[in-house]
This record gives sequence, structure tokens and C-alpha cells, in this order.
Amino acid sequence: MQRVVTLYRSTVGKKVLMALSGIVLFGFVLVHMIGNLKILQGMNDEGVYAMDAYGEFLRDVGYPLVPHEGVLWITRLILLAAVLTHIVMAVQLSRRSGAARSRSYEKKESLSFSYASRTMRFGGVILALFIVYHILHFTTGQAHPQFEHGAVFRNYVLAFQNPLVFVVYLAAQIALCFHLYHGVWSVFQTLGANHPKYNHLRRPFAVGYALVVFVGFMTPPVLVLTGVIGL
Repeated sequence: MQRVVTLYRSTVGKKVLMALSGIVLFGFVLVHMIGNLKILQGMNDEGVYAMDAYGEFLRDVGYPLVPHEGVLWITRLILLAAVLTHIVMAVQLSRRSGAARSRSYEKKESLSFSYASRTMRFGGVILALFIVYHILHFTTGQAHPQFEHGAVFRNYVLAFQNPLVFVVYLAAQIALCFHLYHGVWSVFQTLGANHPKYNHLRRPFAVGYALVVFVGFMTPPVLVLTGVIGL
């Protein structure tokens, strides 16, 4: 137990926790993006929007072995724990780094860091605020004036017919893109995946992953705003 506490208190331990929680969130982002792309399928053979069917599937996973929405709530709690861990570790590491380095070192560091790295802190704040808004918009409905529980397709289309909502979503996706780029690239180094044979692939993989997520998330809103997808 003492070793666990010692590891947690160390910089290395905090970086590992941040990386592991990041992996959980990276996976969620990818699955969420794929779920959003269900809107492109339109209606299924039963006359139900594929996006609505997918939403119902998420609520019914494991039923009747577990209560209705039971697995969904377990997943939400895991994601909440991952988000809180990621934020706490990021804040603690930032404070520790700021306290440890001198002004001269800080100047050199700012010259060597990429744009994505320097904006991680601000991007993280933007994403945290967006997550709250996103939940209020599409999960609980307080931020969606025409929200209808269970009508995922309808809620989505009505939301992105509003240019202001589209702009907010676009800004969040840009922040997410930079965050993913730097985060995915950093995870390899933090977890020891560091070898001359594939080090040169880390940055292209991070760029590719971030771009795939950005395009995947932004394609449906663009199609809605331009009228290609509608009610």
C-alpha cells in the first residue's frame, strides 16, 4: 500500500494516471463519434431512425440482467472518474512543473513546445465547459429548448440547424483536436512505448487520430446545417 501511495505522489505516477485516464477518454471519444455517424444511415427497415435505435440500444444494454440504463450509468460513472482523474492529475502536474522550473528554463521550454502543447491547459478548460454544456444540451435537455427524451435524431437535427450551436460545437472540436493530438502523442512516451523503430510513427498517428475524430464529429453537423439532413 505504501508503494502505491509513493507512486501516486511521484511525478511519474501522476503522469501514468493521466495517461491511463486519457486512454479511457480517447476510447470514449472514438465510440461516441461512431455513434454520431449513425445519423447518416437515416431510417432502418422498421421506419425508425438508426440514431434513435442506437440510443435505445445504449439504454437497454444488459437488460434484464441489469436494470434499464444500468450499464449506461456504470459507463457514465467510469467516464466521470476518468475525467476527474485526468483533470486533477493535469492540475497537480502543472503546479509541480511551474514550481520546479526557473524563469530561464521556462523561456527555453516555451520555444521548444508545439502550439498544441502550449494550449493544452486552455483547451482542457474549453473541453470541460463544453462537456457540461453538451450534457445539458443532449442528455438532460435543459439547454435544448425543443428537447424530447429518447428522440436522439430529432434533438440532434434541431440543435444543429442553429448556426450558434454549430459554432460552439466547432470551437469545441478544434480544442478537442489539439488536445487529442498532443495527448495521444504523449501517451506513448509516458507508458514507455519508446523505440527507434516506431518513434517516427507516433506523431503521424496522433495527427491522423485527431483529424479522423474531427472529421467524424463535424460531418453530421455540417450536413444538418446545410440542409442535407433534416426532419
